[in-house]
Amino acid sequence: MNIIVGIGEYKVTDNPAAVLITYSLSSCIGVTVYDPVVKVGGMLHFMLPEARINPDRAKERPGMFADTGLPLLLEECQKLGADRRRMSVKVAGGAQILDAGDHFKIGKRNYVALRKVLWQNRIFIDGEDIGGCVNRTMRLELSTGKVLVKVLGDGVKEL
Repeated sequence: MNIIVGIGEYKVTDNPAAVLITYSLSSCIGVTVYDPVVKVGGMLHFMLPEARINPDRAKERPGMFADTGLPLLLEECQKLGADRRRMSVKVAGGAQILDAGDHFKIGKRNYVALRKVLWQNRIFIDGEDIGGCVNRTMRLELSTGKVLVKVLGDGVKEL
């Protein structure tokens, strides 16, 4: 059963038949969280690093931002029985698609914001496919905990 995670969304499940999928990760970052003991997993597809960029939008769609979406993803996984000490976190995206100046390197800024939130929660990244100038699709298979990333023109790899 495929569960699509759209841009600015996060979804959590304990259904072992579920596969969480997100598409079009370029400067956006996809984050998967998985607890192998209780087989609870979640995915976030965030666009921007900090909610202070647009506080009104952050209230409507907290999943758009790393600093509001990631804490909610972790919290929802815990509500289904996941334990932060067992969580495996994998990330993909953060590309630099447009040739812009340093100020607009959203992919890089997103990655820095992600690392900051994880560090504050004492959680480390177990696998990543970050940067470059490519588009990615990410999927988390709840039955196995496998995270697969498809890179346009470069095939599929497991994180």
